[in-house]
Parts: sequence; C-alpha cells; structure tokens
Amino acid sequence: MKTRLIIYLLATIIGISAQAQKLEPTKDKALLNIIVTDFESKALVGEIVILTAQKDKKKYKGHTDNTGKLSLLVPKGDTYEIIYKNITQDVKYDNLIVPNEEGLFTIDLKLSFEQGKEVVLENVEYDFGKATLRASSYKILNDLVEVMKIKTNIEIEIAGHTDNKGLDETNLRLSQARAESVRSYLISKGILPNRVIAKGYGATMPVAPNQNLDGSDNPDGRQRNRRTEVKIIKE
Repeated sequence: MKTRLIIYLLATIIGISAQAQKLEPTKDKALLNIIVTDFESKALVGEIVILTAQKDKKKYKGHTDNTGKLSLLVPKGDTYEIIYKNITQDVKYDNLIVPNEEGLFTIDLKLSFEQGKEVVLENVEYDFGKATLRASSYKILNDLVEVMKIKTNIEIEIAGHTDNKGLDETNLRLSQARAESVRSYLISKGILPNRVIAKGYGATMPVAPNQNLDGSDNPDGRQRNRRTEVKIIKE
C-alpha cells in the first residue's frame, strides 16, 4: 500500500488556531498538527492515526475531523511509529523523530494514503462447527465498532467464508450464520442495523488451495479460507 510522508518543523513559537483543537505546545511536549489526504490531496475524514513512543510504548491517538485534520501533543526527545487504521488493520506508515529542542515548537505533518475497501477480520473465531463467537473475537470487532462510530456514513458487508470440507449447503448455512453473529454483535454495540449486511459465501470464494498439487490436504490453505471479511459498500 503506497504512502507518502511530508514533515514541516517550525522551531519557533507559534500561535495555535482553532484548527489545532486549541492545543498548544509546552515546555516538554511538541504539538503535532496532522493532515491526512489521499494521493489526489483530498482530505480524508474520520481516519484514525496512532503514534507509538519508542521509549515507553505509550500510544497517542486521534482521528481526523471533517477537514482531514487532527492535533496531538507528544513528549519531546522520542521517536514515534506512525500507524493508521485500514478499517481494522493497523498499517505502519513511517517513523517520526521529535527532537528534544528548547522552547515551544510545532510539527506540521502530512500523511497521504489510500484506504482499502475490504479486509479480513483477523482473530474472529467461532466454536467448532458453530456460529458462536469466541471472546477472543471481541477486540477486533470492537475496533470495527469504533471505526463505524467515527465514520458514520459507511455501510458494510460482513462476509463469511469456509473451506470445502463437508457439503456445500452446510458450508453456506454455516458461513451465513457466522456472518449474522458478527452483524448481531455490531448491532449490540450501537451500530444501526441498516448499516450492516451479513452474507455467507460458503466455500465458493477460496483465497488459497484446499488441497496440494499431489491431492493431499492443505491445512494452511484451509485455514486461510475459513475467514470473516468486512467490505465497505457505501461511504
């Protein structure tokens, strides 16, 4: 996934406007003014950006407003890993060094990337042969809830997939039931029902071979095929 980073460092005292959310740099912290766009310079609204400090692993998180901007205060004298959310996936963008300079200063940061429209919901797990969500699934689903509450216009499809073991009809029913379980979870967390469609595809859309070339079983391929995806169908 292509990304682009542009940084402007202003090592002088700067007056902060309302666009900086009334934050001001301090003796110990630099102000980051971040703008997020696509590669055609169109502002991206509701994008979640996370900066993780190298020294103590503390995270500084925000999301862009309707002009594609957000502001964060971060301690000076550290290196930060910049991450953005591609739906639910954490995508590493770049590293940012914030110098330990005296005085007050602001860093203007421009991030450019293209968001994907479809991702696999990693670690969404169900009881064997059933549609019951396991507790290990909740974290990634809560991340999806957060994104949908920030991006209030998006509508999604939850797509359930299986490998090709068993009857096609059974696999279709199971994949549909699992997609419905995810949809129900999202609704229980406050997402409007008309924003989520559930559809089961059974074994009809594999992303890996279920068997090896010699006809033997391919467990790794089967595991990749047993998946739950989220697709953005309206923005």
